[in-house]
Amino acid sequence: MKTTHSFLLLTLVLGFTAKGADETVTRLNRATAIFAKMTESEHGIRPARIANADCIAVIPGFKKGAAVVGVGFGRGFISCRKDGGWSAPAAISLETASVGVQLGGEEIDVVVLSLNKSRRAKLLSDRFTIGSDASAAWGNGKSAHEDPNAQVLFYGQTKGAFAGFGLDGATLKRDQSGDAALYGKDVTNSQIVDSGAAPPAIAQPFVDGLAQRAKR
Repeated sequence: MKTTHSFLLLTLVLGFTAKGADETVTRLNRATAIFAKMTESEHGIRPARIANADCIAVIPGFKKGAAVVGVGFGRGFISCRKDGGWSAPAAISLETASVGVQLGGEEIDVVVLSLNKSRRAKLLSDRFTIGSDASAAWGNGKSAHEDPNAQVLFYGQTKGAFAGFGLDGATLKRDQSGDAALYGKDVTNSQIVDSGAAPPAIAQPFVDGLAQRAKR
């Protein structure tokens, strides 16, 4: 009986692991497509801003809940410049208790640009608070409403249109389960980005997309 229970438990664990890996790959593919769309559009993110970015995070389908007004959550990936290229991506989550524009449950695709390399260690820590750990401003494509002194810029797109919103007080956190699904072990975001290791094959299109559109 004990052996049967152990087998069932192992089967359940493997099933959850496989499901998590599939969801991570799907999310990674969405992030790759979203970054391409938001940078190639005629009204997309300005090339100069991307060229100045030290780290780029892409969060596909950030959800602002309709039932619990103001609460938002999304999962995505972050990569930073490394040896003339871009690092392997680390998994992150974006959480906020308030979004400046009330979208009633709609999803927002979010791109976050960190312009200050000195903030990288904090950005890759377990908790980075936008507006507190670095000044931030939202952008609206080429007609951006941006603060020239901002260290973090964030862009949101919903239903194909850029939307203005606030993320002050929102937190970027390490997504432990996403990292485990990508790398098969418990590893921190700093270790992923700073190790210089090659990205896994499933993440290479994401890194290639950054390299293609974030040239200096």
